[in-house]
Amino acid sequence: ILDDPDLKDIDPTVLKHCHAAAATCILEAGKQKADISAISACLEDCKLDKERIEQFCTEYQRTELITVVSFSIGRSPLHITDVSWRLEYQIKSNQLHKTYQPSYLVTLNVESSDSGSHPDVSFSCTMEQLQDLVGKLKDAAKSLERATQM
Repeated sequence: ILDDPDLKDIDPTVLKHCHAAAATCILEAGKQKADISAISACLEDCKLDKERIEQFCTEYQRTELITVVSFSIGRSPLHITDVSWRLEYQIKSNQLHKTYQPSYLVTLNVESSDSGSHPDVSFSCTMEQLQDLVGKLKDAAKSLERATQM
């Protein structure tokens, strides 16, 4: 971040504090399984302008798998032992607009090698996001297979 030419005029200390604050916000939102309306309300309370709130929420929605990252911080990473999913069909939004958007609720059953108990990791995603995740997992499996053959 410090090498980004767009940010060269900002004091590095302020930039580090902003980065830490944004990372903390994202991790806490993931831990609390906060939805976009709760995040928006919180950011509005912090006096952020609408454009930045929308941009933050758009990026947060694209990275809902942050919950996996937030639960894996510790001595040993979590291991996924099982996956379950269900189709959810949203008919109306909080503003009572008809949306008719299908999404998938995915739950990852996890365990840790340090034998601590961990709650299941759940997230919601669109079909495109789920297809992207499956594609990335297949790529990772192929990479691991190639690495073990060497």
